[in-house]
Amino acid sequence: MGTGIYARLGVRRVINAAGTLTRLGGSRMAPEVLAAMAEASRAYVRIEDLQVAAGRAIARATGAEAGYVTSGAAAGLLLGTAACVAGDDATLMEAMPDLSAVTRNEVVVHRAHRNSYDHAVRATGVRLVEIGGVGHPTPLPARPFDLDRAIGPRTAAVLWVEMGDPGTLGVLTLPETTAIAARHGVPVIVDAAASLPPASSLSRFVDEGASLVCFSGGKAIGGPQASGILAGRADLIRSVALQHQDMDVHPETWTWRYLMADGTLDGPPLQGIGRACKVGREEIAGLLAALERFIARDHDAELRVRQAMAAEIAGELDRALAGLPGVRVTWSDGAATWRPSVTVACEAPDGRARAIAAVNRLGDGDPVVAVGQGGLDRGAFTLSPACLEADEVGPLVAAVARAVNAEVRSG
Repeated sequence: MGTGIYARLGVRRVINAAGTLTRLGGSRMAPEVLAAMAEASRAYVRIEDLQVAAGRAIARATGAEAGYVTSGAAAGLLLGTAACVAGDDATLMEAMPDLSAVTRNEVVVHRAHRNSYDHAVRATGVRLVEIGGVGHPTPLPARPFDLDRAIGPRTAAVLWVEMGDPGTLGVLTLPETTAIAARHGVPVIVDAAASLPPASSLSRFVDEGASLVCFSGGKAIGGPQASGILAGRADLIRSVALQHQDMDVHPETWTWRYLMADGTLDGPPLQGIGRACKVGREEIAGLLAALERFIARDHDAELRVRQAMAAEIAGELDRALAGLPGVRVTWSDGAATWRPSVTVACEAPDGRARAIAAVNRLGDGDPVVAVGQGGLDRGAFTLSPACLEADEVGPLVAAVARAVNAEVRSG
């Protein structure tokens, strides 16, 4: 297992061919990101001051009015929803997640956009109102009047999720969604957690009318795993800050006491629903360093490197598994998605069981080999070059070849 912190703890390292997954630690941080975090750790700062400064940098990068560093994209969904519900009302801030007596306690979402991560939205206490049809014989796509009719006095926000081509999914485009919501004066929250690269996506959603948009900081951006970006309207970002930061302060010495002087608030709200999502000065500094680096990187060149690595992995695996019955290796250049990948498919009648057994065998090794599991029910798994170093290709190919050979030949 080698030396280092993981060896001392008795924890096996991972060859990560699955991608920038939270359960595997996100991405590798560049030296300048780590240096920024170390520097930030050596001095104290008022977090609200640091967040305001970070917000200015995020606003410049996204074209939004304001920005905020969160502890991840899911935290951005929770905080953004809380802001849309409460605004500047401290009483509503303190009520969450009990919204039984609150008028605006619904969020409208396309049924096709429902996913496991909207738990973060529901955690505020809101009820999701779905639009769009499903069923047989012909799925019914969402129509503009479906959204128009779904928005009412109880609507706090509309949730729109970046999940691919809206036409294929049968959902309204973001510009269509934001235009309808704007007529009702309702904000639109965009979950764009994994929509980077390209770097242009940092501003695309704001340009298309999003009131708030959240990104993961620990994936393609290359920041700390427990970091994210929330960008959007200044009034909503202010509400986010009020529900996120430590408010155990005396009203007359509060940093933002001007909000009491101008009548915006009666006093500092108590610890908000976002307290569980707190982010440290180190994560804020690291995220900003990573964001600056992300904007400056040559993403087209990086894609070509990953494509070449995927082609190399596919070629070596194809040779290593040559002659093995019922096994097929293919690869995709990922040009449309920015995600090249290699697919290993077990096409025999018991292919599903063989593929699952091979993945488990890879997980039992030292180091662990992590692969994409989205196709396991079809007897396939994928290998992503996104998080691989060049010197890991050989060990990866050898481990996958051993695992697949062992499981297929055992049958």
